[in-house]
Amino acid sequence: MLIGLSIRDVVLIESLDLAIGEGLTALTGETGAGKSIILDALGLATGARADAGLVRRGAAGQASATAIFALPADHPAFAYLDEKGLAYARDEDLVLRRQLSADGRSRAFVNDQATSVGVLKDLGALLLEVHGQHETVGLLDPKTHRGLLDTFGGVGVGAVASAWSAWRAAREKAEGLRDLAGRAAAETEELTLRLSELDRLDPREGEEAALADERALLSAAEKAMTDIAAAQDALAGDNFSGRLAQAYRALERARERALQAGAPPEGAAMTRLTAACEAVDRAIAEAHEASAAIDAVAESFEFEPDRLEKAEERLFALRGMARKLNALVEDLPAKRAEFAARLQAIETSEDALRAAEKEAAEAREAYLFAAEALSAERRAAGDALAKAVESELAPLKLEKARFRVAVEALPDDRAGPTGLDRVAFEISTNPGAPFGPMEAIASGGELARFALALKAALAARGGGPQPLMIFDEVDQGVGGAVADAVGLRLKRLAANAQVLVVTHSAQVAARGDAHWRISKSGDDTATRTKVEPLTPAQREEEIARMLAGAEVTEAARAAARALMG
Repeated sequence: MLIGLSIRDVVLIESLDLAIGEGLTALTGETGAGKSIILDALGLATGARADAGLVRRGAAGQASATAIFALPADHPAFAYLDEKGLAYARDEDLVLRRQLSADGRSRAFVNDQATSVGVLKDLGALLLEVHGQHETVGLLDPKTHRGLLDTFGGVGVGAVASAWSAWRAAREKAEGLRDLAGRAAAETEELTLRLSELDRLDPREGEEAALADERALLSAAEKAMTDIAAAQDALAGDNFSGRLAQAYRALERARERALQAGAPPEGAAMTRLTAACEAVDRAIAEAHEASAAIDAVAESFEFEPDRLEKAEERLFALRGMARKLNALVEDLPAKRAEFAARLQAIETSEDALRAAEKEAAEAREAYLFAAEALSAERRAAGDALAKAVESELAPLKLEKARFRVAVEALPDDRAGPTGLDRVAFEISTNPGAPFGPMEAIASGGELARFALALKAALAARGGGPQPLMIFDEVDQGVGGAVADAVGLRLKRLAANAQVLVVTHSAQVAARGDAHWRISKSGDDTATRTKVEPLTPAQREEEIARMLAGAEVTEAARAAARALMG
């Protein structure tokens, strides 16, 4: 709901702050008083095309218009603000502001955040509808007709949306398999070659690390064997063990001669001789043990002569394959399994493709069945809406006109979650005349009254929160009972929505919940537009003036009181 409008330096308005209430607000005044300026300012704030001529002549600064809206928490405007990344609080008012310079340049703001005029325009489309002599914005946009019809007829699109999602998923799956089949020949040759190479290579988990360790060991073993051989030569050189044995025998003969010569066994010389024999004997035993140990070490370091070469060749082959596949050596076993699986998938893809295409065809049939059922609902709702609108036309002096809802089937490539229908509201203003878009066929006054009839018919079925509706001289060219019918329908609309009407009709103005009088004042140097919210007594006088003209009579005042009820 629009709750406030602030205008600065727009045409004849220097400064104006309006508080707008619920229900129907009537704007009246003499022709040329400036009633349209209020609507121009509101249009400026909601993204309408700006003309430098809107800037008040003599204004020191720039023109500006600020519209303040109080919206329910679930209003679609908040989702739009999310999409555009604009900050807001759902429990605070939405403020749209536009500044216009004398050179025609303008700046736009949402909640004091700079934005584009396009954002204001999009928000304006969500917040208000304008129906006037020369334009109708919002309600008659063909893009909105399908949603309006569905709301009127209580038509649900859930089944079609679900069928659409299933068809799209099945179609994407089939397209993916079809693409795979198209690449299968070339890919099969490549995969077969790579898999055969990996099969011959037969890479194993952890093999690279094991080969690296083995290569390091084998490389060290060659050097170790050289040192071990030197040790063997040292022990075997110049008959080391034989000389120890010869020394032992010589010492034994010396000990026997000393005993035969009568040397005491416990004497110092004999004790030392015996110790020397024992030491040499131990050396002989240790030498034998050392030689055996060295031989054992040599045996443990003995490998196949080409084992190091084989390990290096294997490691080189693994790393070469890894480079070819742009992978790590440790990933080669997984690559092998992957290639085998892809080949298996290609081999079975033909069967899978046939199954997927069958599934997609079935999903398409299910979607078309649901879409046709939805189309039938829409055609029935269209017939009901046409009857409802036509019942509103005669009281609005459009008794010769006809209204219809065209539900046109779209081709499959235009399918979507809301069905296969193009919906358009069309009219014929005279018997036998062809149907066409309302804005193309109806004249200025007729267009606004057609919009009123359509809005009245739609509002009869509810359909959630309504935008602000503005009717600009919807009663032009009519009077009496027709003007009263216009007022009655505006009053009905205002029961569940906010409506502003610019009117010259006393019957329409009398239906208002609020009444603003627009007038001009000033002198030879400056003219200003003045907006006055009227009290009940002032309303009576204004409506009497609208009935009587220049001279307000008591009879006119009595008629005004009768109209006001």
